[in-house]
Amino acid sequence: MIRGVKGSLLAAVSLAFAGCAATGTSGGGEANSAGDKPAATADKPVKFNKDPYPSTYKPYAGRVTAVRNVTIFDGEGGRIDNGTILLVNGKVERVGGPDTPIPVGDVAVFDGTGKFVTPGVIDIHSHLGDYPSPSVDAHDDGNEATSPTTPEVWTEHSVWPQDPGFSRALANGGVTSLQILPGSANLMGGRSVTLKNVPSRTVQGMKFPGAPYGLKMACGENPKRVYGAKGRMPSTRMGNFAVNRATWAKAAAYKKKMDDGKAVDRDLAMETLAGVLSGEILVHNHCYRADEMALVIDMSKEFGYKVSTFHHAVEAYKIADLLKAEGICGALWADWWGFKMEAYDSVPENVALTYKAGACTIVHSDDANQIQRLNQEAAKALKAGRRMGMQISDEQAWTWLSYNPAKALGIGDKTGSLKPGKMADVVLWNGNPFSAYTRPEKVWIDGALMFDAMDPKRRPVSDFELGQPGEGDVK
Repeated sequence: MIRGVKGSLLAAVSLAFAGCAATGTSGGGEANSAGDKPAATADKPVKFNKDPYPSTYKPYAGRVTAVRNVTIFDGEGGRIDNGTILLVNGKVERVGGPDTPIPVGDVAVFDGTGKFVTPGVIDIHSHLGDYPSPSVDAHDDGNEATSPTTPEVWTEHSVWPQDPGFSRALANGGVTSLQILPGSANLMGGRSVTLKNVPSRTVQGMKFPGAPYGLKMACGENPKRVYGAKGRMPSTRMGNFAVNRATWAKAAAYKKKMDDGKAVDRDLAMETLAGVLSGEILVHNHCYRADEMALVIDMSKEFGYKVSTFHHAVEAYKIADLLKAEGICGALWADWWGFKMEAYDSVPENVALTYKAGACTIVHSDDANQIQRLNQEAAKALKAGRRMGMQISDEQAWTWLSYNPAKALGIGDKTGSLKPGKMADVVLWNGNPFSAYTRPEKVWIDGALMFDAMDPKRRPVSDFELGQPGEGDVK
């Protein structure tokens, strides 16, 4: 199936601007969600399979690898100059200075003089696979825009593993893991899925083992515009909250029946929301305005769930202290703003201000092109903070791209930083990764060399892309 990594199942130039935009292009009627009609009645309490589509991911074969004489950002804010990193059996074995021992024998040793090593980039907000390239109506699978609450849908059932954008993110952006989300047409858009950025014939073969599911929610303009245009609720922000609260109340009652051992009808929507209320599924909430984020926090306390991350959050700087106090991350753009009213009141220092206030801060993409340069997006945010007088080191800023998104996704114990025992998801950059001139030279995922700029055979090309103009293009 794989010729080197050429002919794998992933990659081609990603021209689609999928984003979180609420397209509402389904054109269908106002179908009820699974929460509106119960499934077949159960005669007695039953336990549902919470993982009916388990990960089948297996790491690709690797070898013992060492990179020495390299500058290392460990992902948690640490830096080692003239450092050495050793990868063994798919894990980080050792990280240290120039005296770090390297075993003899069959070891791939690379000289990193003048180069940098970081953990792989983790994009917490992507639509690769559910808005894949080429961007045509037949591939428009991110928004189930037929009901304002659709927690019963699972984005993995839309993800196309052959999306050429996956390998572009790997080769151009050093992205080793990413969360695929539904779009933002709906208040509750469905379950997200976290993937390892590897070639696979199936989405299950990409699923990050042990990663919790997420629930995509959306505030503000998108839901009220999509459903207001259909002449149905919600058409206002107060309608948004009313529909959310009514749905959470129903979910709380459903969960209480299950907790009490009572019989319940199988309801896919309520199962997802009960998982959120139990803390098993993480909430990722598209939300721009500070006042709405504060209201969502109040609503989460009313019904007993927790928001993991506010996405986009162009006004996070206004409530950064509240985000810190509540332990909520902000997944932010460096400088996207002004494309709609709720995105108007941003500042270029949003990322840096949120970080300096002590809140968990992340730089995300929401775009098939921007995912290929998240290192540069973080660099822009870092530069804006420094212009304002904030002292933020390069190694501290790298937490925005690896460890913080890993924590927000519930996988921080497995990846996101270069600590012994963690997954060997590693990028060797040919210069400082915050330079616009720097590119990934090599990318390892679980210790397997998945991309090598010096070896054309290590440039992934999906089956869909084979024979197409620009096949395997690396910018």
